[in-house]
Amino acid sequence: MLADRAQPLARGPHGFTILDLVFSCAALCVMCAVVIPQTLSTIERSRGFAAARYLASRMALARAQAVSRSTTLALRFVAGPSGVTISVIQDGNGNGVRARDIDLQIDRQIDAPVMLGELFPGVEIGLPPQTPGSDPVQFGVSNLLSFTSHGTASSGSLYILGGDGTQWVVRVLGATGRTRVLRYVPASNEWVYAS
Repeated sequence: MLADRAQPLARGPHGFTILDLVFSCAALCVMCAVVIPQTLSTIERSRGFAAARYLASRMALARAQAVSRSTTLALRFVAGPSGVTISVIQDGNGNGVRARDIDLQIDRQIDAPVMLGELFPGVEIGLPPQTPGSDPVQFGVSNLLSFTSHGTASSGSLYILGGDGTQWVVRVLGATGRTRVLRYVPASNEWVYAS
């Protein structure tokens, strides 16, 4: 009886048939075809949201610096051939940050300009192509978002376009200088708070 247990059990042929391999490869390809686009879409959406949160935090930092330095600071958005650059400008003569004073170098740039697409590939400050004539930087007639030493700001909106076509907006409330990040939902045609 002990000798019966020591013998290996009878098994079929070892290995896989070509049909098993073809079926396994086909199943793997189908799973990849379903999972990879969904994963890429999630990554693109995450980049858009991260870019919007980055801009909101950059605005909060400029507001805090304006209060702590008892001066006016502004974020300047300049459109160029490869996208919109963002730079921080400090008031140099006590009358607020003005485009003319920047040109005369009275109000000076205190940080190197940053391009959003360099930090978040595929993301840009912009609107979808089907909205012609609209400016993605909406702070009145200026491309400056100013923060005062009292913590107030110029009101407005900054639109961000994700690589997957998702639309985000960072809204600045002038009286408090606080920001909100919203996402556009095409199905309901409304902006919802992004958390």
